[in-house]
Amino acid sequence: MGSNPTPSAGSSIAMNASTTPDPAAAAAADEQWMRAALGEAQAAASHGDVPIGAVVVRDGPQGPVLVAARHNERELTGDPTAHAEVLALRDAAAVVGHWRLDDCTLYVTLEPCVMCAGALVNARIGRVVYAATDPKAGAVASLYEVCSDVRLNHRPPVTGGVLADECGALLRQFFVARR
Repeated sequence: MGSNPTPSAGSSIAMNASTTPDPAAAAAADEQWMRAALGEAQAAASHGDVPIGAVVVRDGPQGPVLVAARHNERELTGDPTAHAEVLALRDAAAVVGHWRLDDCTLYVTLEPCVMCAGALVNARIGRVVYAATDPKAGAVASLYEVCSDVRLNHRPPVTGGVLADECGALLRQFFVARR
């Protein structure tokens, strides 16, 4: 496991114990979970990785429960597949006990790339929520539409733009500092 291990199955962290039946409450919950992903993104920058963070939240009887929280670790580990989304999916599958994550939502601070969008489809993720769009490599809405491709056997609902300004600003600041 990388530098940011996820809680074990017996110690999931409940951040929001209520269900979200109305749109305003659902939007507030999306912002809450995206803030958790943003915190992960900030941790990535501390070791020279592009500041992208992801969390996986599972529907539970008492409401949503955080089951995985990761950030990019490509520079840290030298692993080209160590994107926040892939790491979070791996940890979530370990916590849940199987690869099908159809009762989970992934929150990520940048629109997933082709690799990550493919992993989301293969994990049968229940829903995808992203912050900033990625016009150069986005594979959910910008450049490709992997998650809504009718030729694929799974098409999770996608919500984009949640805390896009804050997450985009973190990315811009990171790249300005690197130049």
